[in-house]
Amino acid sequence: MNKELVGALDALEKEKGIKKEIVIEALEAALVSAYKRNYDQAQNVEVDFDAVKGNIKVYAVKTVVEEVEDEQQQVSLEGALKVSRGYELGDEIRYEVTPQNFGRIAAQTAKQVIMQRVHEAERNVVFEKYSEYENEIVTGEVERQDSRFIYVSLGTVEAVMPVAEQMPNENYKMHDRIQVFVTKVENSTKGPQVFVSRTAPELLKRLFEKEVPEIYDGVVEIMSIAREAGDRAKVAVRSNDENVDPVGTAVGPKGQRVQVIVNELGGENMDIVEWVDDPARYIANALNPAEVLDVIFDPENERSCTVVVPDYQLSLAIGKRGQNARLAARLTNYKIDIKPESEMTDNAPADDNDVDTEETED
Repeated sequence: MNKELVGALDALEKEKGIKKEIVIEALEAALVSAYKRNYDQAQNVEVDFDAVKGNIKVYAVKTVVEEVEDEQQQVSLEGALKVSRGYELGDEIRYEVTPQNFGRIAAQTAKQVIMQRVHEAERNVVFEKYSEYENEIVTGEVERQDSRFIYVSLGTVEAVMPVAEQMPNENYKMHDRIQVFVTKVENSTKGPQVFVSRTAPELLKRLFEKEVPEIYDGVVEIMSIAREAGDRAKVAVRSNDENVDPVGTAVGPKGQRVQVIVNELGGENMDIVEWVDDPARYIANALNPAEVLDVIFDPENERSCTVVVPDYQLSLAIGKRGQNARLAARLTNYKIDIKPESEMTDNAPADDNDVDTEETED
């Protein structure tokens, strides 16, 4: 068994990259527990494993004291001096207490420790692999679902997609191939746990990077994303090259580029708007497709403004259930109140047409 164990440790280090010293340390600790459990011993013991020959020895460790109160833990100075004249009070003496049949227990324990270390090493390999994919987009296959998660196979690991990260307009079926955004990778006691999302704004950003080379290369930059997953999203882009139109580039010829993303997200509508330094123009762009006549900033709150639109454009500016105004507010990080032109002209008091876009996200 001894030679086989040494050979197994060498193979483990070579094939799995698990350091022999780490396994031996764990093995010695496990053998101490096994000795105490199998031989009903409470004394302080140590186990030494010879990494060359594979020999295993058990030692009882006792402290040299003036007066012995616990024979399993202590030895008198008089008794210690019989072993060696060099011992003093407080020294520790090691007595070999290796049982004759300890080899069988050692073999069983060694097998358990080695298997545990192999599993840990394999989990670490998977964890390190998928940690590299954190905040990236990957393609997986739907395996199953329950009340809490959709389980998505990413090859060597099963990712989970919580209900809050699932698209409300999608029905997931077994073997469906879907693109997901890796939000978090944890190395739990049960192994690597990968969390993915279909609703994260970052998923949309990664999809644009895949479909639009200019965005991937940094010529066109995504500055902000506001998204109500499965329904509608607004994406603000700017160009780092004055000769490149950021909106047209993102949309693509005849809308081909953005249509690929819309299809991937189950028909989620996309508003691509230009990001500009001027806050008033940016807010007006964000309210696309509505026409904006004026943007009036609140002198008492730099992140608040009133947007004036033509009366016939009021419903369009607000959007269905306030969605257009709400997404524009999230995109620009401004509190936006929308008022019709007639109300501003008549200097009338605010009414139910005002839209408070400071509400929390759905």
